[in-house]
Amino acid sequence: MGGARFVAAAALGLSLASAGASDTLAAGVGLSAYQGAWVLEGRDCADVYSSAGKGASFKKPVDIFAPAFIVSGKRLRTPMATCSIKSVRPTGDRQLLLLDCANAVAGQEVRVYMTPQPNGALRRYYDAQDPTGTGYQRCSQ
Repeated sequence: MGGARFVAAAALGLSLASAGASDTLAAGVGLSAYQGAWVLEGRDCADVYSSAGKGASFKKPVDIFAPAFIVSGKRLRTPMATCSIKSVRPTGDRQLLLLDCANAVAGQEVRVYMTPQPNGALRRYYDAQDPTGTGYQRCSQ
């Protein structure tokens, strides 16, 4: 898999349309609902994560294909990539997270639409027209 394509897949596999820069929030503002370890709904957290003192970490050996990520402060980590959350932009009923992601072979800006749900879960969307999205459950904060 090519370096840029791999980074995009590792960073939730999403590239999305951007919103107006005037609506941009500082990366730290608006991220409280995203903090913690997340896994695709229906997956068992124990299959992906192990406890590591203050929070979760990916279980060793790391499943590089696990549909999971950890948000800590302004950093989002997948099993194979580390991303800096550059900004959060409201776009209708969703938020666009602009990520600066890197893995062992490449770096790339990635755009991800997500929405915190009232039940504490998250929904991520493949693009602005995706009506259903994919659910993620929180494993730890």
